[in-house]
Amino acid sequence: MTKLSWGIVGGGEGSQIGLAHRMCSALDDKFQFSAGAMDINPERGNEYGVRLGLDADRAYGSWQEMLDGEKNRADRLDLVTVATPNATHFEITKAFLENGFHVLCEKPMTMTLEEAKEIVALQEKTGQICAVNYGYSGYPMVRQMRDMVRQGELGSVRSFVAEFSHGFHADAADADNPRVRWRYDPKQAGISAQFADCGIHALHLASFVLGQNPKKVSADFAACLDSRELEDDALVALRMEDGAVGRLWSSSIAIGRMHGLTLQVFGEKGGLRWAQEQPNQLYWNPINQSVQILERGQNGLSQSSLDASRLTIGHAEGAPVAFANIYKSIAKDIDARKAGKPVGAQDIDYPTAFDGMVSMAAIDATVRSSKADSVWTDLNI
Repeated sequence: MTKLSWGIVGGGEGSQIGLAHRMCSALDDKFQFSAGAMDINPERGNEYGVRLGLDADRAYGSWQEMLDGEKNRADRLDLVTVATPNATHFEITKAFLENGFHVLCEKPMTMTLEEAKEIVALQEKTGQICAVNYGYSGYPMVRQMRDMVRQGELGSVRSFVAEFSHGFHADAADADNPRVRWRYDPKQAGISAQFADCGIHALHLASFVLGQNPKKVSADFAACLDSRELEDDALVALRMEDGAVGRLWSSSIAIGRMHGLTLQVFGEKGGLRWAQEQPNQLYWNPINQSVQILERGQNGLSQSSLDASRLTIGHAEGAPVAFANIYKSIAKDIDARKAGKPVGAQDIDYPTAFDGMVSMAAIDATVRSSKADSVWTDLNI
C-alpha cells in the first residue's frame, strides 16, 4: 500500500497539538510524514523537523517556504495540516487551497465569519478537501449516537444539552500568565474566548449527532474574573434548523471539572447520554424502559461506530484514536479521488469547511446576542 504524503505547519517542539497530529496521522499507516514548517523560528523549525526524520530540504523555515517548495514537486503533499495560532489559520489555509492542496485546519478555522465564508467559497471553487479538526466527532460512540438519530431510533429529536467546561483558568493569580492571558485578549483571541475555544466543540458535537445546525441563539456571556475582557463562562440557548431546542454551557472557571465535554439528546422515543471522560459507554434509555449501557465495540452497533474502533471491547480508547478517525476519513476521501471514484456528501465523515463556517456564524451570533442582553439572534449563514 502506498502511503499518502502529509505535512504540517506549526506544531513545533513542545507543542501538544503537534505531537497529537503526528501520532494521529500515523495510526492507520495511511499517511507518511514528509514535510513541515514547524516553528516561527526558521532555524529551530528546520532542526526539529530533521530530528523527527524529515529530509533537510523538506524541513522548512516558514509556511511560505513550504508552499513554494512543495507546490511543484512530483511527490508533493497530499494533505497539509494547519496547526498554528488561531489568527494565522485563514491566510495559510487559503494559500494552500489556492495551490491545489487538501487541508486539515485546526479550529477555529478563521477569526471572522467573513473569512470563513471566503474559505467555503474557495473550497467549493477548487474542489479541494478543507477539513476542520473537530476531533471529538471521531469517537466511536459519538458516531453510534449519530447513527441512532439517523435511523429514527429516537424518533424526532426534541431537545439536547451540551457542555464543555473545565476549571483550569479559575485562578486569579494566573492573570498575567501569558499561556492563559492571551485567550481573553481580543487582540489575540478575537471576539470570543471560552465559547470560541471550547463551546464550539460542544456545538459541533451536537450538530454532528443531530444532523441539524443552529438557526438562532440567545447567549449570556460573563467574564467572572475582573481582569478579563472576554468571557470565561458562556450559557447559550439554541433553536436548531429542524425544530430541536438546545442548551449549551461552556466554562473555564468551573473548578472540579476536568474535561467536561458531554452531550445528552432527547427524542420522542428515548434519550441518549455520552461523556468524553467515559467515552466507551453510551447510555440509551428507550421510553418507558430501563436504561441500557452500550459498550464500544460490542455486537450490534452501527458499522461506522465499529469502523471507528481499534481495540477489542473493554479496552480503553481515547482522544488520539478519535482524532485519528478524522485522518482515516480524510485518507479514504483522498484515495477515492485518486482512483477517480465519485465522493458524495454521504461519504464524507469528517468535519468540513462548512462546519467551520457554522461555528464562526455561531460565535458571531452569540457575541451579538450577549451584547444585546441575550436577545434571540439569527445566525448569518
